[in-house]
Amino acid sequence: MRQWLKDNRGFVVFLLCFGFLRTAVADWNPIPSGSMRPTLLEGDVVFVNRLAFDAKIPLTDISVARLADPVRGDVVTFSSPKDGTRLIKRIVAVPGDVVEMRDEVLLVNGEAAQYTDLAPATEAMGDGVELPAIRATERIAGSRRTVQFLPPTAARRSFGPLRLGADEYFMLGDNRDNSEDSRFIGPVRRKLLIGRAHHILVSADILGGWAPRFERVAAPIQ
Repeated sequence: MRQWLKDNRGFVVFLLCFGFLRTAVADWNPIPSGSMRPTLLEGDVVFVNRLAFDAKIPLTDISVARLADPVRGDVVTFSSPKDGTRLIKRIVAVPGDVVEMRDEVLLVNGEAAQYTDLAPATEAMGDGVELPAIRATERIAGSRRTVQFLPPTAARRSFGPLRLGADEYFMLGDNRDNSEDSRFIGPVRRKLLIGRAHHILVSADILGGWAPRFERVAAPIQ
């Protein structure tokens, strides 16, 4: 073993540096589901900045330095408070906010979101199944994004009001009727945040024969 380490020390150092980089500095996250449609699609692989909010001891949730505070509108990866699964969603409310939803309309601190640019779309569900969808631009609390609704589905369209604690964040998927987010798993504590998703690295249509989607490569996540 000692001789193997001596003969392959360059490779070992590379693996150690690569492991430190991925667990403490930067990471990538494949998108397996449609919960963030139309912003992120199944088959996208996104770049995640692990130093966006906190510097943590690798492989732990222990923060050694706070670098910045998450803001409404950030797309983030985090560990689910329900079962530890890694998820990617959008922050819609931050510590101290009162958040609620009334018949699909998001409210933060009593301010109702405005929905414009409504347009029909279709949602691919796999195996050739498609559902009619509606896409709209959602504006609230100084941030904006494109969201999607699936009128035929049964979803949790009303909840709250809920006041967030001192280190709690409320997450929603942009695909509002097809997302297991804070409406179901509860608010997410800051220590469970992994990082902020910045850009799409590569993309392939996993629902359509794995055809590459070159137009999505290096696209910023808004």
